[in-house]
Amino acid sequence: MPGAGTFRADLGASVVVALVALPLCVGVAVASGVPAELGIVTGVVGGLVTGWFRGSALQVSGPAAGLTVLVYEAVGAYGLPALGVLVLAAGMVQLGLGALRLGRWFRAISLAVVHGMLAGIGLVLIAGQLYALGGVPAPGKTLAKLGGVHELGAQADWAAVGLGAGTIAVLVLWRRVPARLRVVPGALVGVAAATAAAMTLRLPVETVRVTGVLDAVAPPGWSDFGELASVGAVGTVVALALIASAETLFSAAAVDRMHDGPRTDYDRELVAQGVGNAVCGLLGALPMTAVIVRSSANVEAGARTRASRILHGGWLLLFAVALPQVLEVVPLAALAGVLLHAGWKLLPARAVAALWRTHRGEAVVLVVTAVSILATSLFEGVLVGLGLAVAKAAWETSHVHVEEVWEGEELCVRVVGNASFLRLPKLLDSLEALPHGPAVRLDLSGLRHLDHACLTALEGWERKRTPLPGKEGVI
Repeated sequence: MPGAGTFRADLGASVVVALVALPLCVGVAVASGVPAELGIVTGVVGGLVTGWFRGSALQVSGPAAGLTVLVYEAVGAYGLPALGVLVLAAGMVQLGLGALRLGRWFRAISLAVVHGMLAGIGLVLIAGQLYALGGVPAPGKTLAKLGGVHELGAQADWAAVGLGAGTIAVLVLWRRVPARLRVVPGALVGVAAATAAAMTLRLPVETVRVTGVLDAVAPPGWSDFGELASVGAVGTVVALALIASAETLFSAAAVDRMHDGPRTDYDRELVAQGVGNAVCGLLGALPMTAVIVRSSANVEAGARTRASRILHGGWLLLFAVALPQVLEVVPLAALAGVLLHAGWKLLPARAVAALWRTHRGEAVVLVVTAVSILATSLFEGVLVGLGLAVAKAAWETSHVHVEEVWEGEELCVRVVGNASFLRLPKLLDSLEALPHGPAVRLDLSGLRHLDHACLTALEGWERKRTPLPGKEGVI
């Protein structure tokens, strides 16, 4: 915890992080199809609850664009009252993973799958927010949204489009302003400018609907827990837990590279996220994860201890209680602009180009994961990506070759490498191409791995040969 020498730095950083978090909390909630206040509630829990844990000193948690797609699908399938149950169950799964010290194993997930997941999320986010930008109702499925983009021009509210485009322009250009001005987050400036323009010009655009934080908080009832009996709901819980955990721990690895303080304890951080999501579930709020945008802002603002992220939750709570009416004048198009910019930043164009030059197989895994998410859902797309990554790794590691050595009149065939079913056709082709006349002795001592399929096939091939006296069997 801070002393007198660090409190001032942590206090200043907490204000910056709260200003970064505020428009993102609201925007993620609106894009997820839930009341705007629930996004702020999750941000508050991410600070005042998760912030106390020692897993990662400077990482900041809250609602994230990466979970928007999954939450939107869950709310559509099971209803808003069931969201709390799903988030609570996901938090309990994270607690279990942390208690079993499985946090470090998330680092074993293929980076290509992670980049593909982020790319898929970014594309889905962009497809949905284009409709929100134009004030047009969006189709339910992602492919339908993409198919209807060409018709948006004839239906769009161009006043809303102008506000959203202006917000994006501010976000893009804000990086070029002097450093002393960049203390104020670009997202806040863009939303504030769009709100001021809408009020000054009296534009008839749709704004955020506010019911009040206390009214929006709705703990799940006992009847809502019945949703967990369905296979789809269990799949959603697992997806929430795994994706939130992976995003958190990858964010932690990135944040650790940005400062010289204590390194992240992955298992403790997973427990912290589990506790935070359990509390969010009890409040009926959005799920949380560590967010790299807020975390990097925290580090860059000079935070020294975890007090900065705790205080940022306090600022969000103060705003939600004292100034909720401010949200009522924020145009939805401005928040769509913020999320479109966030979705664009999730697209790993440089990563794809670099992988294509050096590891084309990894680039294929990335693209297939992203396309699968677009075509199916986030959970199913990630499973496809993981399966392809495992198959690729198995293929690349199962190298096997056949060496032929004459020992007098006997041909010694030595099999070297890793003999798995993936290489069985190649192995049998090599063996069947051997000359039929001489006696053959099969030597498997050079194999590092031999699975059952290959062993059975090799024994069957050997029985077809005419063995030398006393040389029967596989040696």
